[in-house]
Amino acid sequence: MPEKGKALGLYESMVLIRKYEERIYFLFLEGRISGSIHQSHGQEACAAGMLYDTRPTDYMASTHRPASHDLAKGVSLDSMMCEMFAKSNGCCRGKGGAMHTGDISVGAIPANALVGSNIPIATGMGFSCKMRKTDNVVICFFGDGASNEGAFHEGINGAAIWNLPVIFVCENNLYGASTSVKATMKIETIAQRAASYGIPGERIDGNDVLAVNDAATRAIARARRGEGPTLLELMTYRIAGHSRSDACAYRPDEEEAYWFARDPIKLFRNLLLETKTATEAELDGIDAGIEERVDRSVELAESSPDPRPEDALENVYWNSGDR
Repeated sequence: MPEKGKALGLYESMVLIRKYEERIYFLFLEGRISGSIHQSHGQEACAAGMLYDTRPTDYMASTHRPASHDLAKGVSLDSMMCEMFAKSNGCCRGKGGAMHTGDISVGAIPANALVGSNIPIATGMGFSCKMRKTDNVVICFFGDGASNEGAFHEGINGAAIWNLPVIFVCENNLYGASTSVKATMKIETIAQRAASYGIPGERIDGNDVLAVNDAATRAIARARRGEGPTLLELMTYRIAGHSRSDACAYRPDEEEAYWFARDPIKLFRNLLLETKTATEAELDGIDAGIEERVDRSVELAESSPDPRPEDALENVYWNSGDR
């Protein structure tokens, strides 16, 4: 168990992700925001554990399911909520929506929703870090489905050849949308594929936030030392469906029962109590405080200004003033 401050920080990061995404889901159902959402309900330990010890100058490349990664990387809750309401003070000025959030000021590259497309982008960011002679690293998230895309090979092979500081993180939730991972690959683990590129690969319990954080610490330290990329496979599960229209009819009841009992937030909360790292009152206080923050972020978003028609032409092209 880490020191108390870090342990509670990891718990708070996971709870923030859960409560934000739960609120977004109900806002959609109420018709107060539009578009589509892909929740990471049940996968919070992956984002919290991987990103807790990163610096603002480190980079993160996310997927079509970016909220957990963005919040764990330090993107403002208020700016995320305003983005969901398509407001001008959203993290992407109201233009990105649920699948394209991010904030470069904290190293969260606005997400690309095309499956696997962020992998070569992360390799490019790693190349930039190396060319600029920094010790910054890149954390690249993707799912098991993306590991069968050509971009997976191209991105990881390039990072391995050039010895780039990129940690490739596969959140293996057993399904690419509704297709079982067992139907899409012959090998036992995605981590095995690391051997093809001459880099370390490791499979980890993605619902154990401390195990994830330990693996992240080792991979990040290795990258900062100039020893190149690592492939981590985090075994996890979506408590929610692929998207809000997914009833998960393809998943066996026994499988769901097993994984639902391994909710990462409940597991870590129980551990904090069993080890007397925190009390019920302390954890309840964190929960209540985050609930209040989410409430305030919704109030702010609803009262924030909409983009003006002329704003459609802003932020289309990069200029030197955007540095």
